[in-house]
Amino acid sequence: MLLSACLAGVECTYKGEGKPRGWAIDLVAQGRAVPVCPEVAGGLPIPRAEAEIHGGDGFDVLDGRARVLDANGSDVTDAYLMGARIAVAAGRRSGATLAVLKARSPSCGCGAIYDGTFTEHLRDGDGVAAAMLAREGVTVVSDEDVSE
Repeated sequence: MLLSACLAGVECTYKGEGKPRGWAIDLVAQGRAVPVCPEVAGGLPIPRAEAEIHGGDGFDVLDGRARVLDANGSDVTDAYLMGARIAVAAGRRSGATLAVLKARSPSCGCGAIYDGTFTEHLRDGDGVAAAMLAREGVTVVSDEDVSE
């Protein structure tokens, strides 16, 4: 299983925070989950400017129809794509068929992401890594769909 690293307590969110969940920490400790932060794996720093997908969702980014922009207006799409490729490679190496990812993230969000306006409004869709993992046949679920 792949797991958003922040869920295992790694301080890798854009604010430099972890989002630890007891079940996630346990899975990593048992060797049953591989933590990955696509944003950091793609070369983005901790902390970093908040980013959102503009013009669609992660599938649209994969197909070149949308971009990931940070709150300063910088285009960080290439870093998100690189991080997604690294997450897919980690999934292949570990034989993962399931990924539990952090809700609403422009990388990891599944089912709902922020709408690109930096106003905390949500839209239907998946983040870039979630979309790429799904295209690779990995079942992707939000951490909010996992009960302790």
